[in-house]
Amino acid sequence: MMSNTRIQLISGPRNISTALMYSFGNRKSCHIIDEPLYAYYLQLTDADHPGKNEIIHSLSADPDEIILNLTQDDYPQEEVFIKNMAHHFIGLNPIFSLTFKNILLIRNTTEILTSFSKVIPNPTIDDIGIKKEWKLYQYLIEKGNNPVVIDSGLLLENPKAILQKLCVLLDISFQESMLAWKQGPRIEDGVWAKHWYKNVHRSTQFKKQQSTPRILKENLNQVNEEAYFYYQKLLNKAIRV
Repeated sequence: MMSNTRIQLISGPRNISTALMYSFGNRKSCHIIDEPLYAYYLQLTDADHPGKNEIIHSLSADPDEIILNLTQDDYPQEEVFIKNMAHHFIGLNPIFSLTFKNILLIRNTTEILTSFSKVIPNPTIDDIGIKKEWKLYQYLIEKGNNPVVIDSGLLLENPKAILQKLCVLLDISFQESMLAWKQGPRIEDGVWAKHWYKNVHRSTQFKKQQSTPRILKENLNQVNEEAYFYYQKLLNKAIRV
């Protein structure tokens, strides 16, 4: 029996998942865990990610050990927030997720692919996890877990209202401290932070970026067409205010 409230975030890459992790890390009594399945994913797929060898050596790659730790480890904090990437679930039985309160974080796939392809050339639909998120959503619903779906665009439009609604659905108190955090890295960051977290380290709150229009490379149009289909399915389930 878990003594903590355990919340699992399942996200795609190049979303605002780290900002959301920082938001929960600013709660009064919440322990945050950053992508515990990353080394497992890299070892299994041999995906060419920045800092790959360092990541593999920094974490356990044994899925049974990882899942046991996530579900059974004791923490002094009242809450545990686990940030996971949907594409890291490859080859895993998601049954362990039924012990958590789950959040699925999504983002417009054109934006994801435009950003992600700057680091990982020619990403596939499996690399961005949106199809896996839809499958996990269906699995959780079927098992009566009722995950909360958040669209990052909607969250950035109205952070306080979306977070308040999220907390109600998770049956936890909303805390104003979730709306802002200190600039810079956190001790809980994975070793991959230097490759992926530059923007969030410059931030102090949820804020819409001033950006130029997202122009997708032509070779990614087919991937995006399929990905956007699953994005729309999940967007229809996203909380709104």
